[in-house]
Amino acid sequence: MNSTYLWYATRASGIVSLILLTLTMVLGLKTTSRARSRNWPGFAQQEIHRRISILAVVFLAIHVLTSVLDTYVRIGWFAIVVPFTSPYGRFWVGLGTIALDLMVAVFVSSLLRAHLKPGTWRGIHWLAYASWPVALAHTFGMGTDSREEWVIALGALCVLSVGVALAWRLRAGAKRRALLSIETSHVDPLTRADRLLR
Repeated sequence: MNSTYLWYATRASGIVSLILLTLTMVLGLKTTSRARSRNWPGFAQQEIHRRISILAVVFLAIHVLTSVLDTYVRIGWFAIVVPFTSPYGRFWVGLGTIALDLMVAVFVSSLLRAHLKPGTWRGIHWLAYASWPVALAHTFGMGTDSREEWVIALGALCVLSVGVALAWRLRAGAKRRALLSIETSHVDPLTRADRLLR
């Protein structure tokens, strides 16, 4: 395949991966805050979150494959698994490798969720929150288009979206804790202990 086509495919799939990962983050934060829409039941939100996550992994695979196959620069197969081993753009490609490794861990753990303890799955799933800022840094450190106005605006929109979703998540958690505190303060100690043990 022509190196120019691979280069365009790498750039496009990288941008699409970032958008899909951002959507996954926003939906994940919304789902964990137990926020429900009147028109969308909880299971529908979770299914959309899952499908967008799968799409993000597909576009990430295209991004990685086209990057390695492109003969204009040499990245190498080893560098897509082991961070900071690429002969080209060692630091920025290394950040991309870290984001990839974290996303793969989350994806595989989600496929094996039925076989994992809930706490183990949740702990691994928290890696998704680390993969997003690392992927964002990779995009703007390595990306050919990172100085373009539309890419900067897109990056700002991604940061704003995740920031708003995170603020909503933290606010919803604080509200839930406050309500639980009020609810349990009006209950006699034996009933409160019984609820805690359930």
